[in-house]
Amino acid sequence: MSAPPDGLPVYRVLTGPDDAAFCHRVSEAIAVGYRLYGGPAATFNGGQVIVAQALLWPGACEAGPSCSQSGVLVGDH
Repeated sequence: MSAPPDGLPVYRVLTGPDDAAFCHRVSEAIAVGYRLYGGPAATFNGGQVIVAQALLWPGACEAGPSCSQSGVLVGDH
């Protein structure tokens, strides 16, 4: 398994306003090799919609003890 580039973590959660810039950030992460991990989350902060998307580096859970048997990451993220 290769590691994420530039020392990035295997698990990431991107958050921000629901706008084109956020979509570009998610698209850029996918372009370097991350995969979506679950569906997006959204909330309203009284002024705008804030979204979140988890991303996982391929093969992260096959790598060892940081994963449970169900394939879900455990520990600090």
